[in-house]
Amino acid sequence: MPAVFPNRIPFSGANANLDPRQRLIVALDVSTAAAAQKIVAAVGESALTYKVGLQLYTAEGPQVVRDLVASGRRVFLDLKYHDIPNTVGGAVREAAQLGVSMLTVHAAGAGRMLQAAVDAAQGSKGLMVLAVTVLTSMDSNDLEKIGIRGTVEDSVVRLATIALAHGCQGVVTSAREASILRAELGDDFAIVTPGVRPAGSSTGDQVRVVTPAEAIASGASHIVVGRPITEAADPAAETRAILGQISG
Repeated sequence: MPAVFPNRIPFSGANANLDPRQRLIVALDVSTAAAAQKIVAAVGESALTYKVGLQLYTAEGPQVVRDLVASGRRVFLDLKYHDIPNTVGGAVREAAQLGVSMLTVHAAGAGRMLQAAVDAAQGSKGLMVLAVTVLTSMDSNDLEKIGIRGTVEDSVVRLATIALAHGCQGVVTSAREASILRAELGDDFAIVTPGVRPAGSSTGDQVRVVTPAEAIASGASHIVVGRPITEAADPAAETRAILGQISG
């Protein structure tokens, strides 16, 4: 029987009829605010949420987040906080002040760190703390080399269970593990899946890759798509095509 985690909104079945734009996150994996703004303008109203990760945040700092929020966009701040609990708690409080809607911490930081992140987010209504389980660039061989035995699926379920038990509203993992998480842990949390590529796209440095339709069918509540949209000749058209795959 799936685990029950209190005070969470079901994301899988209950949100199946949502506007697909609520489920798509466009990754702004660029080095300048100008490049990011160009992408946002090109995508237009076809997307609502944008990921700001390590590359853009390191280059431009928090102002790029403030500008996106001020323009009415939702921001998924993907900095993968992983430090002692006090430091992570402080970082989450600062992120909340920026007005971000979602942010990431590493589940491997363990219970006290995860709890500190969740506690720090409490004062910001609607801020989702998501725990990164196993990076989509990694496979079982990579895990074994760093001393983690068992399959990728074993690690994802173990880390997700810890994260949810300490109040995280969801996890980040490949859609290849999403169906296992739904079966083991239920529908009462978000699953955000990077490494999503439309059929025929290059996989780049990702290992555990699926299409948008496969991700949603597996139980993902949100998908992150970067280069297939941001490097497209017509980003808005590519975004609409991916929204169609989500809806389908």
